Amino acid sequence: MDPKQLNELLRLIKKLDFAEFKMAEGDFSMTVRSEYKPGHIPAPQIVSMAAPAAPLAAPVAATVPVTDVSAVTETEESTGNLLEIRSPIVGTFYRAASPDKPPYVKVGDSIAAGDVVCIVEAMKLFNEIESEVSGKIVKVLIEEAKPVEYDQVLYLVDPNA
Repeated sequence: MDPKQLNELLRLIKKLDFAEFKMAEGDFSMTVRSEYKPGHIPAPQIVSMAAPAAPLAAPVAATVPVTDVSAVTETEESTGNLLEIRSPIVGTFYRAASPDKPPYVKVGDSIAAGDVVCIVEAMKLFNEIESEVSGKIVKVLIEEAKPVEYDQVLYLVDPNA
């Protein structure tokens, strides 16, 4: 190895920050060690930025709609014994296999455990969602082609119907 190649190799080793470099070529061999210490990680630098000052606004009185307490209680009582069908994945909710086909289930339909109730599209894959309960569909809680979250309730089912 000529001195020019050796010099170029040493510059490359320094640039790549090796802890140790060994080389053998014919009757020539060399070992280069740097002062690099394994496990030494430079401390992160913390940069703090001041938050922009928000303009002060006068407090605004919030208007709260008054609801009929008896209606709320009645709704809670009527949904108290209903079972839920939840989305097992995040995606887009579809009630039918395609736009020109009828929905898998609609309000009033009776279903059994294992029946397909909808499709949730996730990453271009159409996943059939099967019911884990039996009963009658009471309410569809998600609109067609709307996003759904993991464990979000899709349907309410009356197991006694």
